[in-house]
Amino acid sequence: METITSYRYIVRKTETQEPVIRGTRISVRDVVEQWKMGMSPDEIPSVYPHITLAQVFEALAYYQDNKEEIESFIGKNKIPESLSGKALSR
Repeated sequence: METITSYRYIVRKTETQEPVIRGTRISVRDVVEQWKMGMSPDEIPSVYPHITLAQVFEALAYYQDNKEEIESFIGKNKIPESLSGKALSR
């Protein structure tokens, strides 16, 4: 389930309230993290080929309007420094 927002392509996951691109599992956070790592908006659909450039721009617009919220989701989903770069045991 999802909750509609005032953005055409952005909805919220019901269980977490995290904003995602409608019809996908790609969160606004995912797009923003790619952009913060230096990818241009034009390049991001090459990482997520099932989203459009318009959706990328809207995710970035949502971020600009809701930075505190998205930064909170980024912080909650950050890999702890102690696990960064380490192989996970099976």
